[in-house]
Amino acid sequence: MAFDYSLDFPNIDFRQHPELYRVGKGEQGVLLVEPYKSEILPYWRFKTPDIAKESSEKIYKLFLDYLEQDDFVGADMARKFLQMGYTRSRRYANHKSGRKYKQNSETSSSKKEILPYEVDPVKAESAAIFKTKWIEAKTNEKYQKLLAKHKQMYEINSH
Repeated sequence: MAFDYSLDFPNIDFRQHPELYRVGKGEQGVLLVEPYKSEILPYWRFKTPDIAKESSEKIYKLFLDYLEQDDFVGADMARKFLQMGYTRSRRYANHKSGRKYKQNSETSSSKKEILPYEVDPVKAESAAIFKTKWIEAKTNEKYQKLLAKHKQMYEINSH
């Protein structure tokens, strides 16, 4: 179920049209799918472990609220924000600048040079906090059932 980047995202309300939503891989579309992006993004923070804890708990609560409403798209978007909290804070934990690759115009895009690791234990702790909530979300039984149902609906409608 590849993410469809060709959709008119600024003009689609995915709460009204969940049939248009595709899960994709990882965090694909996390900053495109409305109204969920606007509902979740204000809470997405990971600068310190305390901020990450508060943020991940709020986003996880939104995840559970979406599940309670059988709103798979909202739950999946909350899951993506939790995953992105992990991946972004992990990147900052490994690279102080938040950049993984060296910026060099002479290097072709296929041979990007990875910057050396500068481990930041504070960001690593933030990453661990988000990872716990992300795993909790993606393994949630109701989420798994709604995911299977959504994939089945997509397969039926695409034939």
